[in-house]
Amino acid sequence: MAAHLFYLSSDPLPYRKLNFTLPGHEKCTLYEADDFLAGKLEGWGYQVQREGVKVQAYRRDKSKPKAHQYSRPMPEDPWYTAYNVYAEKKGRSQPGEIIVVLGHKDSQSWIDSPGANDNAIGTVGVLEIARVLAEYPSERTIRYLFCNEEHTPWTSVTAAQNAKSRGDKIIAVFSLDAISGKPAEETAAGKQPLVTAYTEPAGGRLAQLMGAVNDRFGIGLEHRIAKMPGPGGDDGSFVKAGYTASVTNIGSFPYADPNYHSEGDIPERTDIPNAAKTVKATIAAVMTLDQGR
Repeated sequence: MAAHLFYLSSDPLPYRKLNFTLPGHEKCTLYEADDFLAGKLEGWGYQVQREGVKVQAYRRDKSKPKAHQYSRPMPEDPWYTAYNVYAEKKGRSQPGEIIVVLGHKDSQSWIDSPGANDNAIGTVGVLEIARVLAEYPSERTIRYLFCNEEHTPWTSVTAAQNAKSRGDKIIAVFSLDAISGKPAEETAAGKQPLVTAYTEPAGGRLAQLMGAVNDRFGIGLEHRIAKMPGPGGDDGSFVKAGYTASVTNIGSFPYADPNYHSEGDIPERTDIPNAAKTVKATIAAVMTLDQGR
């Protein structure tokens, strides 16, 4: 995970956005990140699919507080094609039931931020789950989605709406977003938090499952559950499409990373062991659901 994190948020890719291309390179950094993820997934035996969505970069508004200096683009601003990147393992006995594990892979389009905690660490967390479960003989289909949330519109909206249009039976959605983003005092104290946030009762049951597997397997996270006032984040895109068994695993809620949406969100400040524990707990929850326990 550490090697993948530094690849996507330091060297060779300082950012992952459509409106920045490294000197001498033909592709923007977000496309290069897509190619990196696809190459890893294909090397583990997955078939990768890409789904194009028209998006714009946010504008920067320095009159706003630093963490929220983005504003809507204007109609004349450039349009780009962003891609949802998919890989999945078909289930053996119940392939029609789908468990989705997702993370947004782009960094902020309005600022030159490495986006290590938000959300390179969630991206490599989803990638690690795909690696660990590549040879796992799942009963249900496990689908991995790498989407985009720092450009507009969010591409998870398209992913969720298209799943609904196809009639996909998604039984659970786990979003990994900023899974090691936490207050500075918790970092200094060595705390290992995980918040599982949900909107609807079906999501609440998934949140309880995250706590149960953390306890059952002695993973060591300080887990708590938060009910959101309404659908938010990429899990919220699925809730709005009717897939209410959706949660976000995140390091703090309300989000309290002091480097949120800033140039200081660098991989050296990411608590990789904390993130790795969240990945373990998510794997345990996915396998528990898959086995019908």
